[in-house]
Amino acid sequence: MASFSCFDRQMDSIRKIQAKLPFELLCWISALVGIMFIDPHSAHHFTLCPLSLAGIDWCPGCGLGRSMKLFAIGEFKASFQMHPLGAFAWVIIPYRIFDIIKQLKTRLNYG
Repeated sequence: MASFSCFDRQMDSIRKIQAKLPFELLCWISALVGIMFIDPHSAHHFTLCPLSLAGIDWCPGCGLGRSMKLFAIGEFKASFQMHPLGAFAWVIIPYRIFDIIKQLKTRLNYG
């Protein structure tokens, strides 16, 4: 039987890294990366909103991702018109990412 000890060690190191990375951090980073791939000017867009999927037109969060994308590409007026909190989300989400990283560094170094 072939020995896969090299792969076992690599998988163990990957599992240790996964155990140390907070799920929230991965979600926020993935969200920001995903927002950068949104086409805010398209008529149809992918949504995870349960209200939109149920056919309800009004939702307080819908348009936030497209607003963030518009803000990122410099269309500030269109961003505010799409959702007034798009610029605010660009402050809060990176702040949360850095806060989680700061907590992670503290925990890994001292605890």
